[in-house]
Amino acid sequence: MKINVLMVPEAGVDLHFDLQGDWFRDYLSGEDSLSLLQTVVSCHVYRTGETVFIAGKIDSVVETVCCRCLETVRLPVRFDFRYTLMPVRENIKDKVELRTEDLDFGFYQGEVVDLSPLVYEQIMLQIPMRVLCSEACRGLCPQCGANLNTGDCGCPKERGDERFAVLKNLKIRKESPS
Repeated sequence: MKINVLMVPEAGVDLHFDLQGDWFRDYLSGEDSLSLLQTVVSCHVYRTGETVFIAGKIDSVVETVCCRCLETVRLPVRFDFRYTLMPVRENIKDKVELRTEDLDFGFYQGEVVDLSPLVYEQIMLQIPMRVLCSEACRGLCPQCGANLNTGDCGCPKERGDERFAVLKNLKIRKESPS
């Protein structure tokens, strides 16, 4: 998903990428619970001088696990995105505080812009922190680890804290006032 900036006409060009999950694996080093099944990126790229503007939409399916029951969940991810890219300038020394509108702003180096990190970033921002297979997910039994969505496991419902089991038989005598 690389674009040669010099080849983009000022009127712009429409690009379409149909990606399988393989391109995504390089970004997920060590992340076993997340995989990307398919991603379709459609965007319009145009430039004014050296500034590159990208506007488009991403349609993807992410496979991850439910945070309660650990079952596999397919999560559709569809959204629009917008980026403004400028070439890196060597003479920028001042630290600048970013505003909200600056979050869709980036830099590129050389004549080629790689859209892969931008698409990856946008997909990751769309995935919720806690993915659930359903709002009614009952999760796993804390005693035996059985998936409670498939049925009850047979573990006792009320269990006291085992650390205090010794105190259960303790009898306290009340002293009468003298």
